[in-house]
Amino acid sequence: MMPFSLEQLRTFGEVARHGSFSAAARRLGKTQSAVSMAIANLEVDLAVTLFDRTSRAPRLTPEGESLLLDAELILARCQDLEAHANSLGDRHPPRLTLAVEIPYASIIRALEAFEAAYPHVDLEIRNPIHGDVSEQMASGDIDFGIAFSQPSYPETVAFTQLGKLVMAHVCHRDHPLAHLDPVGFTALRSHRHLVFSSHDNTLPSSEYLKATKTWKAESYFALIEMAKHGLGWATLPRQLVRRELEEGILVELPLAAYPHTDWLVGVDLLWNKQKPSGEVEAWLRRRLTENAIFEYDSRGNKTTF
Repeated sequence: MMPFSLEQLRTFGEVARHGSFSAAARRLGKTQSAVSMAIANLEVDLAVTLFDRTSRAPRLTPEGESLLLDAELILARCQDLEAHANSLGDRHPPRLTLAVEIPYASIIRALEAFEAAYPHVDLEIRNPIHGDVSEQMASGDIDFGIAFSQPSYPETVAFTQLGKLVMAHVCHRDHPLAHLDPVGFTALRSHRHLVFSSHDNTLPSSEYLKATKTWKAESYFALIEMAKHGLGWATLPRQLVRRELEEGILVELPLAAYPHTDWLVGVDLLWNKQKPSGEVEAWLRRRLTENAIFEYDSRGNKTTF
């Protein structure tokens, strides 16, 4: 058991901060003698002299300067503990779980704001690699889902659209499709399609993306690597392959059927209607909804207004 108290450490910090026993006493609402006694007892407990009292104003000794940082760290951790306990006492959940299917850069601002507002609520971010987000939501495995819009959702799942992103059809610059302009559906279907597993024929207007040969992956980054090595053409969020497109490693396929438009896909925020929603959940849902998700299309226009 430590021989000194947190109150002694707090007094130590106040005297060091104000350079005066009397000023520290006023700050703490104590008498000057009580402050002097607390410091003297702390020096006995620690077996060091914390202040040089030979001058009119007490000055930290080298030992006192060295120990002050430790004292401040201990007090800061105690404040964190108190704040954490208060948040739990206010019925804040200790953790929220989000399944995020879209590029993470789109929601970083909202997460930064959440960290500032609720620093003691942990976030668990999941990549929905084993089934789509709506299924995880319906089963109660997650608190929120952020995913590309689906034609329909389970009855228990509520949703609101957060914005729209561009999906791009890409392949390596040396792939046979890269030399076609425009690219027809027949040509697409004759080459291997690299597919994100949870999107397999579920995105709106994806019926034309069927191919005779298909490889599936549970990671966008796996698809990018396969496309970069010429193993097929892939349909990916343009945000994720912008660098590869700019460097010319990948090329975007100009589809004959859509010569003047980008393929925009909605992004939805999902939550379970049957799951109780407290202050923290309501705050995060509101913040995510206010954080419109967008990018600029090939004509320089925002995809979400």
